Amino acid sequence: MKRSKVPSARISQLLFLLLFLVLFVQTEYRGSDRISLAVNSFFRADPLVGLSYFLAEKSYLVLLLPALLMAVATVFLGRFFCGWICPLGTILDLVTGKIRKTAPLKFLQGRFKYWLLFPLLFAALFNMNLAGLLDPIAILVRALTFSVYPLFGDTVRQGWVGLYRVLGEGRDVLAPGYAFLRDHLLPFRETFYPLAFLSFGLFLGIVFLERYETRLWCRRLCPLGTLLGLLARFSPFSRSPETLCPDCGECRSHCPTSFDQELLQQEECLRCMSCRVRCRFSRVSFLLGGFAGNRPYLPERRVLLGGLVSGFFLARLFRFRSPGASAAVLRPPGVRDEDTFLKKCVRCGECMKVCLRSALYPAVFQAGFEGLYTPVLIPRLGYCEYNCTLCGQVCPTGAIPDLPPEEKRREVIGKAVLDRNHCLPLAKGINCIVCEEHCPIPRKAIRAEAVPSVDGSGQPFTLRKPYVVEELCNGCGICENVCPLEEKSAIEVFAVKNRAPLSTVDFEGDSPYR
Repeated sequence: MKRSKVPSARISQLLFLLLFLVLFVQTEYRGSDRISLAVNSFFRADPLVGLSYFLAEKSYLVLLLPALLMAVATVFLGRFFCGWICPLGTILDLVTGKIRKTAPLKFLQGRFKYWLLFPLLFAALFNMNLAGLLDPIAILVRALTFSVYPLFGDTVRQGWVGLYRVLGEGRDVLAPGYAFLRDHLLPFRETFYPLAFLSFGLFLGIVFLERYETRLWCRRLCPLGTLLGLLARFSPFSRSPETLCPDCGECRSHCPTSFDQELLQQEECLRCMSCRVRCRFSRVSFLLGGFAGNRPYLPERRVLLGGLVSGFFLARLFRFRSPGASAAVLRPPGVRDEDTFLKKCVRCGECMKVCLRSALYPAVFQAGFEGLYTPVLIPRLGYCEYNCTLCGQVCPTGAIPDLPPEEKRREVIGKAVLDRNHCLPLAKGINCIVCEEHCPIPRKAIRAEAVPSVDGSGQPFTLRKPYVVEELCNGCGICENVCPLEEKSAIEVFAVKNRAPLSTVDFEGDSPYR
């Protein structure tokens, strides 16, 4: 029977890419308070995320058990994740179209990839988890979340507006189609993020590298691929023959990664099976027969020592920040300790994508270099919805805990502070109780004191002066968000060191001021 020319790996790649995109779209508010399926499944099966978490936190998380299973499977089967599952690798294969091996970039050859991986891992060991900045899944999710998906939503919405104008009264015919897109495909709200161009630019840069060499990112740079390659060296499955056949050599044109030289590189083989499927003589097979070759299983000692030293200095370098920078940052509900949060956060952007009121945005330098891409709450742009727990549900590493609604309401994000020189009642004697009206706390963290006063014409009236009950305030930010003053709000939420949950207020039931 004639062997199929389409490797099974390609079919698997397309299916996993489709699964990734479906989960990405489903990681969105669709009218339900619970998100059962999210793209965080890919992060939880990511060994780089699992290892960096373990090194930084010095403990293991049950949620990351799939990452351990993936690592064990790689030790046994080889680097199959890159050739069968990785969505970024699949996109690179689709963009490339055919095997391309021009003159590779010399400075990326040799051990360069280890000089990316080991400093990241050792930095995590020194309590600075930066692996998410270069993790391929995180890079792809950030590019989609911050750039592609918002642009897609805005384009579709503007396109439908144009169609409605053209069709006039006949536009109702298109209403069911738009309703389907709105409910199942489009982002829930229009939000444009900081670092959108940087995120998309990094993704485009990876794609651009394909012009020099097929899967150059995967072979020469990707820290996840490098880690999986190290594990793959232990695989008992080896390719036979290990070298190019002297009378053929066509494997060189079929293999996307390994055959730069005559010898197959075990740590770079993606197990895509292209060589086996396309072999004219049916010589290629992958057999269970011991470790391939006699090559060492780890890079040279100098690379390990250099990675250790580089990781130490990298951790120290990223610790530099302006005095009080982290204290000025508002984090999602449930985050109580800044250092612990930074150790766990993978900087994937999922929490920002699902934020119901567009309150979360990627940090630029608000929390120093170490806080890059981590979520910060900006109340003037959005606020933390009183009954929403979506950010904790989609966080792949538990950096934002998944809390029940009754516990989440008690979590302290910060404390509201009134600006007496800016607030209308306090500064100008004009009644305004917008912040009090919108405060969701059942017993009201913002209240107004009735004070007899006199207006400009000498007529007496009752002035309601607002004040904050600090013991009841959870820092949700709705007061700052709805303040009617333009630009600077008259009430602002500031971060506090003590983020212990509130204990002096009864949060049973929903707030009537939702």
